[in-house]
Amino acid sequence: MFKWISNHMAALTLACAVVAYFYPPVFLLVKDYFLWLFAITMFAVGLVLPLDEAKQALRRPQYITIGVISQFTIMPLLGFAAASVLVALDYPAALALGFIIVGCAPGAMASNVMTYLAGGAVAFSIGMTLIATMLSPLLTPALMQWLGGVWLPIPFWPMMQTIFLIVVLPLFVAMLLKPKLETWHHQIEDVAPALASIAIIIICSYAVAANQERISQLTAWVAALVIMVNALGYVFGYVVATLFHFKTSYKITLVIEIGMQNAGLGVALALAHFEPQTALPAALFAVWCIVTTAALTAVLRRQKTGVVLPV
Repeated sequence: MFKWISNHMAALTLACAVVAYFYPPVFLLVKDYFLWLFAITMFAVGLVLPLDEAKQALRRPQYITIGVISQFTIMPLLGFAAASVLVALDYPAALALGFIIVGCAPGAMASNVMTYLAGGAVAFSIGMTLIATMLSPLLTPALMQWLGGVWLPIPFWPMMQTIFLIVVLPLFVAMLLKPKLETWHHQIEDVAPALASIAIIIICSYAVAANQERISQLTAWVAALVIMVNALGYVFGYVVATLFHFKTSYKITLVIEIGMQNAGLGVALALAHFEPQTALPAALFAVWCIVTTAALTAVLRRQKTGVVLPV
């Protein structure tokens, strides 16, 4: 059951989002607990994070440096471009800001699993995700203030505190506890990913429930921009990997790492510090990036020669 939940996260996220749209009260109950849910997600991820592989990746810091710099430049700029389009079309600034939050978030923890399934460099994926996540308390609010401050005031220090408390602290505590829980290693490997998946599904569903009226008025522009930001993240990830002569497994990894954002964190930050509609792009992106990465993974598994994306 636990493995089934982890393996079907995309379908379950979509199904619960539909339920949240048609009957919001089911998920509005978690209004006061969504930050705790995200902390549980990061704690669960920390329990299953393969530290040996992360240490292996850190022995090649040049790849991680290129990856993290790409992550925190390509996606924030794509988010800003999408937000600029919405503002130019007279959409609310609060909604446009949601795209910047998506772009400024670190890579999604689910990218490690997707990298493994796609035949990428798992150690590189884990190392890049870990470093980007650890840097996110500083970089995410700083980039938000730089890019999003054009339209709305950004609470830099409260955002930094929130990211530290719900991302870095639970991840760090879990990594400290992991050696002491080695006896239950197999059980944890089954339960923790499912627990993280359930928490993200509930958070995204709450964002849908809180925005039910706005979603009913959703235009093609918002949906199109979510699709474009995700697709261009994959494309630019491949371009960067090609320019730096990454081998095929590293190309696959960078494509997935940049295209998959930690949209669950984006939803949590938007709900904690801005209006509910700010969480809408991140909620849509969370569902969409999981679907597209799963599809991309299926294609790559059938390819023996590597990535099939155009440059």
